[in-house]
Amino acid sequence: MSIQDQAAVLSQIAMAADGALVGLALAYVAVRSILKFKANSSSLHKIENAPSLSVSDLRSLLSSDTSSQSDGGKVVIVRGIVEAKSAVEGNWKSLRANVVSAHNSDEKGVILQRTQTCIYNEWRGFFWWPGDLHSIFPRFRKDQESSSLRMVPFVLVEAGRWPQPEYVNVNMDGSTHPLPLVTVYHHLQPVNATPLTFLQALFGHHYPVGVLDEEKILPLGKDVTSVGVCSSKDGIFEIKSCKDLPYFLSDMTKDQMLVDLAFKTRVLLWSGVVLGAVAVGVLGYAVVRNWNRWKQWRHQRQAQQQRDSASNDADSQVSADEETEDVPDGQLCVICLMRRRRSAFVPCGHLVCCQRCALSVERDLAPKCPLCRQVIRSSVRIYDS
Repeated sequence: MSIQDQAAVLSQIAMAADGALVGLALAYVAVRSILKFKANSSSLHKIENAPSLSVSDLRSLLSSDTSSQSDGGKVVIVRGIVEAKSAVEGNWKSLRANVVSAHNSDEKGVILQRTQTCIYNEWRGFFWWPGDLHSIFPRFRKDQESSSLRMVPFVLVEAGRWPQPEYVNVNMDGSTHPLPLVTVYHHLQPVNATPLTFLQALFGHHYPVGVLDEEKILPLGKDVTSVGVCSSKDGIFEIKSCKDLPYFLSDMTKDQMLVDLAFKTRVLLWSGVVLGAVAVGVLGYAVVRNWNRWKQWRHQRQAQQQRDSASNDADSQVSADEETEDVPDGQLCVICLMRRRRSAFVPCGHLVCCQRCALSVERDLAPKCPLCRQVIRSSVRIYDS
């Protein structure tokens, strides 16, 4: 199946029931946009009300706020410098900091992410349908990317102060937020094709052209902003991510976060409103159109039933009159010998059957006149003057 055929099939499915499926899809997207708008509005309110402070200000804030100790922490925005935890512990075991090192660039950091991505070409081969099926159902495609993540315990400290009297531990457990990693190695290695690979490409299989190796780290000394729930235990501060907030570690400041989140909130609001209005219009059109079609079909069916009923009543009346009257033997139907001859066959013109028997003769596969055996086309009702 070619791409044009797929587009035609998808358009027919989308316009089924006068676009009702399109209306439902738009309504689903609108509802999702409104739900995301509510979540972003709540996050915007939390970040706006969260205090923005340095690491040294945490002790005075948390010690004065007794409510944060009872409910497990307080949402704060902390700006600090990334440092390995072993470098600020202050004992003889920490003479050599526990950090991670990039394999290809020897850059030092606390988080190391290595990614290997296989790049495929867009050639579908001579037989188009296997590649098209891969594009429609991406779940059947092989995993193109493999990634590994390594990290060591790290903290945020004050900039320009050493030794560090205050620091806050960064708890990464359960965090799925994006990290402000820096790319330190980027290399594309071409793949040498084999005859088997080329033969597979002819039948629509993906044709690898290269492997992309990347290394990203969170380097030591990087100035980041942490947005999360901060708590104190035994005089040691710890900050962890909040699932209700879209940020945890970021390069942006509080003002930049507010601007970015406010823009996304407005986009989600207007997209939900516009898509919702379009969905209501499409669904309303589909409902009205199908309702009119159903009323027209019902009207035609009632009219047909009335015509059939009137025709049956007329036939019954004629049959009753014919059965009640005394018919001479020379005018009886040659088939049933009960009713008067009323129908003449076309084209022979013989008047030998009643109306009911003439209709039954016409329904035969090869209708013929009972008298002359000539093929007939129809019958005509004959009325007495």
